[in-house]
Amino acid sequence: MTEKRYGADMIVDSLANHHVDYVFGIPGAKIDRVFERLEHPINPHAPKLIVARHEQNAAFMAAGMGRITGKPGIAIATSGPGASNLATGLMTANAEGDPVLGIAGQVKRADLLRSTHQSMRNAALFEPITKYSAEIQDPDNTSEIIANAYQAAESGKQGAAFVSVPQDVSDSEVTAPVIKPMEKPKLGPASLPDMMDVARKIKEAELPVLLLGMRASSEEVTSAIRNLLRTTELPVVETFQGAGIISHNQVQNFYGRVGLFRNQPGDQLLAQSDLVIAIGYDPIEYEPRNWNPQADARTIVIDSIPAEIDTHFQPETELIGDIAQTLDLLTPQLRDYKVHAGATRYLASLQEQLVQADVPPVASDSKLNHPLAIVAALQKRVTDEMTVTVDVGSHHIWMARHFRSYEPRHLLFSNGMQTLGVALPWGIAATLARPGQKAISVSGDGGFLFSGMELETAVRLHANLVHIIWDDGNYDMVKFQEEMKYGQSAGVQFGPVDFVKYAESFGAKGLRVADPSQLGAVLDEAFQYNDGPVVVDIPVDYSDNHKLGEDLLPDQL
Repeated sequence: MTEKRYGADMIVDSLANHHVDYVFGIPGAKIDRVFERLEHPINPHAPKLIVARHEQNAAFMAAGMGRITGKPGIAIATSGPGASNLATGLMTANAEGDPVLGIAGQVKRADLLRSTHQSMRNAALFEPITKYSAEIQDPDNTSEIIANAYQAAESGKQGAAFVSVPQDVSDSEVTAPVIKPMEKPKLGPASLPDMMDVARKIKEAELPVLLLGMRASSEEVTSAIRNLLRTTELPVVETFQGAGIISHNQVQNFYGRVGLFRNQPGDQLLAQSDLVIAIGYDPIEYEPRNWNPQADARTIVIDSIPAEIDTHFQPETELIGDIAQTLDLLTPQLRDYKVHAGATRYLASLQEQLVQADVPPVASDSKLNHPLAIVAALQKRVTDEMTVTVDVGSHHIWMARHFRSYEPRHLLFSNGMQTLGVALPWGIAATLARPGQKAISVSGDGGFLFSGMELETAVRLHANLVHIIWDDGNYDMVKFQEEMKYGQSAGVQFGPVDFVKYAESFGAKGLRVADPSQLGAVLDEAFQYNDGPVVVDIPVDYSDNHKLGEDLLPDQL
């Protein structure tokens, strides 16, 4: 006798056919049959279920998997607030190019137009903040919709997709076959004549610069860029999401990162350059008006999708196609290229600025730790294989400017939406995506409690994770900008939390740096601990934050 198959089986089987390893979520009555099939799988290839403590964090975990692997992460929630709690995570993923598929329960189809318990227009809610949003109406169409949603999340500029599943759809018997595993379509390289024209323009330029963005951070594109830099002297600037593309042995090509306030050596170089080659760059990472305020920069785009044009970003040539293949064909045409002799002294001065900017100040009598001292201490202990995830706050700017990473997608920032609370869920995802490697998540004391409940999830998973809290008692990124604008701050203070006791109450290890002289020893203890997650509370001195805001653009405040 053939066992009955339900819509829930079709969802799980569809995810299995897409080789999904993990599903993150919280159950509820409208979606519980799917969770039943995940927790007690019939399909031996069913994804492993990771139960979160909040649906928003489940979406963050899925986004972390998506960013690290390049394949859509999956978050599942129930109807009503379960679905709406996914919204911030999916919106963040969609803006920042992280492939995610969100699935949420819905009331029965007969109740869709009634004022019933947890009834709302799911698909309409997610339509403006995702690439694809649909509600299943025929149970036998379930696999088709899952397949199309997955494809939308994975293709072009990667992002979020959403599927709403009425309860009677997941509970209905189905007869249609599940969509078979499909190969992702492969692009070819850009036009060869256009490539030859770009090579000529680069050779004729006195100071061409590569601006590397989010879509340049895949394994294949990173390899192609590194190959290009082996035979050329092209200087490079990374966006925050392009962190780690430049390797240890190519630091001579590296002139810093750009993002959050136009006052970095990388900004100076982009302003001085007579030809900016943007590779895999997305405007949401760092708006063109910030690095090209006069709208006079000559730009070339190398990408898999056409550029988003605006007044400050009008490329004279676009090489559209598979980025890695395009670079592989462009490299021989640029072999042995050297920047103009007159530019070498200027470039050397910029690299000296980068080196000097990373040096911590002389220790004072303060019981607080300077941001550069924390960054330097982490730099000594984080290996290239470790993943570092960074929340939003003043620490985010210090880390993005000064922490060096030499492998792509190993230093993660929320740079498009700047969403609080991502660091710990991303860190948990990193321990799953890269088993055997320690992950380090970094937050402020404000942002930590946006997702601190997931420390229980980390303990349950025995996650090899160190979470660093930069503790100052304020929403400081807001505070220092308010002080610059108004001479005072408002609405940024909150009460103290004993984060050591907080960690211990979840079953994690808690540590505190009581004096700056203990910073190294405490971090050593944290990094050497291998029996689950560790939380490290580091009181921080943000008195130098005004330096972050020097030369701020008026519309960035």
